[in-house]
Amino acid sequence: MSKPTLCVLYGSQTGTAQDTAQRIARQAQRRKLQVQVLPLDSYNVANLISESLVVFVCATTGQGDPPDNMKNFWRFVFRKSLPVGSLSRLDCAILGLGDSSYPKFNFVAKKLHKRLLQLGASVLLPVGLADDQHDLGSDAVIDPWLTSFWEKVFALYPSLHVMCGCILLPPTYTFHFLDDVKETTDDRLRIPTEQTVPSQSRPFPCRLVSNRRVTDVSHFQDVRHIEFDITGSSIEFAAGDVVMMRPCNASEDVEQFCQLLRLDPDARFTLRPTDHNAGVFPARLPQPCTVRHLMESYLDISAVPRRSFFELLSTFATNELERDKLVEFSSAAGQDELLSYCNRPRRTTLEVLADFPHTTAELKADYLLDLFPEIQPRSFSIASSLQAHPRRLQILVAVVHYKTKMYKPRKGLCSSWLASLDPAQGEVHVPLWVKKGTLKFPKEKDTPVIMVGPGTGVAPFRSALQERIAEGKYANILFFGCRSESKDFYFRSEWDEMMKAGHLTLFTAFSRDQEDKVYVQHRVRENAGLLWDLIANKSACFYIAGNAKEMPDAVCDALKEAFQKEGGVSAEDAEQMLATMERSGQLQSETWS
Repeated sequence: MSKPTLCVLYGSQTGTAQDTAQRIARQAQRRKLQVQVLPLDSYNVANLISESLVVFVCATTGQGDPPDNMKNFWRFVFRKSLPVGSLSRLDCAILGLGDSSYPKFNFVAKKLHKRLLQLGASVLLPVGLADDQHDLGSDAVIDPWLTSFWEKVFALYPSLHVMCGCILLPPTYTFHFLDDVKETTDDRLRIPTEQTVPSQSRPFPCRLVSNRRVTDVSHFQDVRHIEFDITGSSIEFAAGDVVMMRPCNASEDVEQFCQLLRLDPDARFTLRPTDHNAGVFPARLPQPCTVRHLMESYLDISAVPRRSFFELLSTFATNELERDKLVEFSSAAGQDELLSYCNRPRRTTLEVLADFPHTTAELKADYLLDLFPEIQPRSFSIASSLQAHPRRLQILVAVVHYKTKMYKPRKGLCSSWLASLDPAQGEVHVPLWVKKGTLKFPKEKDTPVIMVGPGTGVAPFRSALQERIAEGKYANILFFGCRSESKDFYFRSEWDEMMKAGHLTLFTAFSRDQEDKVYVQHRVRENAGLLWDLIANKSACFYIAGNAKEMPDAVCDALKEAFQKEGGVSAEDAEQMLATMERSGQLQSETWS
């Protein structure tokens, strides 16, 4: 058989599935295969009937949802009108990227696998179910899965052979530097003239109105209440929706990066794809673009690098010691070493480049977009309602800042960037857009709502309470938890006003204000009678928002205990009740890790 063209299609929310898809594409190039890499929604799905070999790399988001860049594909592929044998010519493989701490682990990959079989596709090997919770991360599944995949491909196309892994592949784009240096405007801050709803491709630069610390100065964590003016943006949102934004790299990181790679930040360049199958052109980059804009707003240079970074970096190395170490970090056998060096101390890409000076000196600008991923959008639950604050959008942001064995404290890119923005120093605009959230609140006026939101998890519930009270819906119960009543009790005065007006019942848990730690799940357990009555007799909806680590499971366990204690049901029936509530939307959660 002649060599096929391999099509690698991905659905990626945070960039991990995209990185994996690009890694598969590089492996295909080393096997002299023609390869195309695309996000699923940029691919003409009608072409699937004529493809011979496709790998689908799919992440699962939220509560078993497909990523944003495969939603159109998802709707199409599940059309009932699609003929049963329409993909009978297709050989394919499905690799899922998930996190087993979420209940719908790798749901998208599993469901896609089932659907492709229904449509007659030949699936070459069992669906790969990578788990971020594994000690070695997703690669513990991806490595052996890829080995099996290539064995199947070689069986189908025996004429393939593998070129040496040390050979440098051509870059996806070439940089063409311009001789003249002109002032360029930042496209991100250009206010759109036509009235379109802001989106990922066209965010609206909203003016930052206030940026206020809401934790006590003695508290270990800096949490910000940030407000944006959305006048003229066409932005609308409801309780449960989220706001999206892309952060910028710190100026000192940009400066250090340019020094390490000996790049002039003011130099201007245009990009040209090196191959007609180069994939999606980086639409967010203006043409021409300055090196400074590329470093500041596009390349993620302060993230913890993935294994693929070391794989590509090793092909530049001429220094033997550095090359050996980079090859070790790239290999399946070296993953424990890589975890110790990079992941556990949260070492950044910049710090890695500084640790490998000889190799860094060999880097060519053409490979920047292959080496460094694009800065991914960050999402925040909207913490306000348009009914209470017209033309305003508010968020609650915990600034990520912690120590590891590294000399410099680790910082969250987006939270640190937001915290640094000071409207008192001059006008500040942040390009953003709004996305429908997963939480949906009942339309019926009499349906009670029970909300469990410790810490910054309370943000979507502030939005919901403001909206519900404006609509005359007063059956609201909130369980809020934090460390200390005097240090991080967010929106305390607002809750007091709502309670005085009879619009809210509030239960609080201040974990560190007494010897025995008290958490929201303890308060849920203590109020078993009230909760059983509201859920069993008044069809109340129950919501959980916050850190995915232990809290959601602990709250669900407390709720099941309440069903057993007050409803007299067995443990199995309590479990079944919870599952039924989840299926019907009576129990909803929005958690993050």
